[in-house]
Amino acid sequence: MSESERTCPICGRPSASPGERSPRPFCTSRCQMVDLGRWLNEDYVVTAPLDPVLGAEDDGGRGDRER
Repeated sequence: MSESERTCPICGRPSASPGERSPRPFCTSRCQMVDLGRWLNEDYVVTAPLDPVLGAEDDGGRGDRER
């Protein structure tokens, strides 16, 4: 998908053009705020760590939990 074909994940309209203050990948700052609100209301959740090491307590990066 090229940059010009990207659509807003909230409303489906064409995404904003790249720029310094662009709300990308959204079309407007309103859609950006709608998405943030959905995260804050826990409509979206990450169900598991993407990497098992990230979910471990500080173990020096070894991946084990020896103390």
